[in-house]
Amino acid sequence: MPAVTLLDARTRGLDLPGLREWARSASRESGDPHASRSYRYPYALVATHTRRVGVDLERIEYCDTAFAELICTREERSDPACRADPDRYLTSVWSSKEALSKALGDARRYEPARLESPRQWPRRSAGCWRAMELGAPPGFVAWLCWEAHASTRPAA
Repeated sequence: MPAVTLLDARTRGLDLPGLREWARSASRESGDPHASRSYRYPYALVATHTRRVGVDLERIEYCDTAFAELICTREERSDPACRADPDRYLTSVWSSKEALSKALGDARRYEPARLESPRQWPRRSAGCWRAMELGAPPGFVAWLCWEAHASTRPAA
């Protein structure tokens, strides 16, 4: 299981650059070969693990229909949770996909609307991958995704 730490810049009187340095330092000090960080001032979330890991922390904000269409699959847009609390739901979908794409290697390589959210995975598991929604400060959502065992990637 990955180690996860929530850092609060206010406890050290840090600005955003100071928070970023604190999070980088926490990653290095862990000794784990894999680390992921996410920042939403005044917080940083740091995850470290012996295998690939991704973490994301997002502030819950207004999400319009265009954003939903940009980030969600058709199934995710039709989820009843989307109608019940769309801003929280869509922020959570985004955060889960961001954490997964970081764990996969490069968050910029994945088109969100084509990547299934770990929110939808049965038992938060898909192949060698695991995911969980983390407890986050009020008004935020956070997700963790990690490689639980070696994947069976084809040889190059």
